[in-house]
Amino acid sequence: MNDPTEEELSFVDEVAVFFEREGLPLIAGRVIGWLLISDPPEQSAARLAAVLQVSRSSISTATRMLTPSGLVEGVRKRGERQEYFRIAADGWSRMLARRYAETARFRQIAERGLGVLQDDAPERRRRLAAVRDLYGFLEEELPALLERWERQRGQEEAT
Repeated sequence: MNDPTEEELSFVDEVAVFFEREGLPLIAGRVIGWLLISDPPEQSAARLAAVLQVSRSSISTATRMLTPSGLVEGVRKRGERQEYFRIAADGWSRMLARRYAETARFRQIAERGLGVLQDDAPERRRRLAAVRDLYGFLEEELPALLERWERQRGQEEAT
C-alpha cells in the first residue's frame, strides 16, 4: 500500500467536488473518489482516514451515509475483526436504480399537488404539471435504460 500521489489526491478532490454539488458532504465524495482508485479496492476506516487526512469518526459518518445507497459496501476478511469498504461491483447501477425508483414517488406527489390546485388557474398549475410530466416520462423510460445497460455490461463481461 503506497501513499497516494498528488495526482491521485487531486482526482479524489475532483470527485468530491462533483458529489458535493450533488448534495453529499465533501468527505463522502472523497471516500468515493479514493475507493474508485485505491489499491487494494478494499480499504479499512483507518486507511481511509490516513489517506484522506480526516478523523476516523468522519470516515464512519461518510461510510454510514454511503452504504444504504448500495454504492459502497462493507466487507470483512476471514479472521479479521476490522471492516473494509469498497465500491460494490454493481454499486453504481444499484445507486441509480434506487434514485430512479424515487421518480414514481415524486410523480405521485406532483399529481397530488395538481389535485390540490385543480380549481386554480392553469398558469398556477403549469409548473407543477411540467414536473409531473417529466417524472412520469422518467418513470417510464429509466427502467428500460437500466435494463439495456445491464445487458450491455453482461455482454462485455462475457467477452
